[in-house]
Amino acid sequence: MDNSFTTKKTSRSFILISSLAATTLLAATMGSSMASFAVQPKVDLGLASSFAVLAGSGITNTGPTTASGSAGANFGSSPTGTFTGDVQVTTTGTKYTAVDAAVTSAKVDLTTAYNDAAGRTPATTVTADLGGQTLTTGVYKSASSLAVTGTLTLDAENDPNAVFIFQAGSTLTSASSARIALVNGADACNVFWQVGSSATFGTDTVFVGHVMALTSITANTRATFQGQLLARNGAVTLDTNTITNNVCATAASATPSASATPTTSATATPAASDSPSASETPAPEERVTDTGGQLPGTDAFNWLTPLLIGLGVIALATGGYLIWRRRNPESK
Repeated sequence: MDNSFTTKKTSRSFILISSLAATTLLAATMGSSMASFAVQPKVDLGLASSFAVLAGSGITNTGPTTASGSAGANFGSSPTGTFTGDVQVTTTGTKYTAVDAAVTSAKVDLTTAYNDAAGRTPATTVTADLGGQTLTTGVYKSASSLAVTGTLTLDAENDPNAVFIFQAGSTLTSASSARIALVNGADACNVFWQVGSSATFGTDTVFVGHVMALTSITANTRATFQGQLLARNGAVTLDTNTITNNVCATAASATPSASATPTTSATATPAASDSPSASETPAPEERVTDTGGQLPGTDAFNWLTPLLIGLGVIALATGGYLIWRRRNPESK
């Protein structure tokens, strides 16, 4: 048999197999990484979606608070809380001041949504304070608390379906005048906060998203929200706040029962003198330009990793071939 022919055939087979192996590894690595980093679906709030404020053990309000969406508490057969203070509910919602099936059903769906958000993966581990950062779509997790000091920017990168899910192992807090800015198509309806204990928002905070707390929620003076305040087991405490949820309400909303006492008359809208002035309450819909913050260093998918792995395999295959050629100079 012609040894030269056999050598050439072996050389070509070596190159082909090495190239195929490198390409396969590169494609598999990038494919699995991209799949794990796929866009997250929205968290389904079910019957809780129509509530601007939902509490497990009562709602307390000080000062003129307006809710675009329903407001209610799951008092249960033995009431553990009360509806204290006047929360002005607009015509887009109903105020439930007693035990009601609509509220009970909404709380069941809230529990389901909370567990869904808590279980989302893959999650990027972040530092406790999110202020000053710019984040793109994904799941962000802190084993302990989360906080917002200054401005947190959420960048949808021109994807209207970009979903942001935040998982706090314990508390969620915001400093006075903290704000969340939405840029490049980011939508408040696609922002979800799962809080392992309680959430507290500082004075004049401008917050965005569906806040789902295991225990209680406290909104200090003039804090405004584009989304929902949903407390599974504890109370919601308000003070001269504005909660706007009607833009996120879906068809799967709670239907008032005959026992509900809606407050949807024209008098439900507070007088202009009762509402915080424009200088006191920034509009939740305000958008700002990107602050230039960077995605925090985490274990999230880095697109360079599979590329470098693939190039490394190709380099090894090429190096091995060149060594083989030096030892077999007579082959071509």
